[in-house]
Amino acid sequence: MLESVKVRKSESLARLREKNQVTLPADVIRSAHVGPGDYFEVESTEDGILLRPKKLINAAQAWFWTSEWQAGEREVDETRARGEKGVSFASEEAFLTALANDFEDET
Repeated sequence: MLESVKVRKSESLARLREKNQVTLPADVIRSAHVGPGDYFEVESTEDGILLRPKKLINAAQAWFWTSEWQAGEREVDETRARGEKGVSFASEEAFLTALANDFEDET
């Protein structure tokens, strides 16, 4: 069913099948770190067809991938890598109070 022929180290052939389906060769899938169900941006170029893997983010999780949040994640990773521990709270109430105070300081 998979009809691909190795042409060069970084190039393979694949055949367009019924319903406009193309099976990507296994080595391409591995090197692109994609799998079943992943999406691709498709562009027609002067040289041919360009496929760019696209990871779609669930709208409910989009906040996690903002540059501001990711900067905070990197900061935490660096802090842990240095062996430093973060702030600890004696209770949930103490944590929420500190959080509320931080929020008030920002406004």
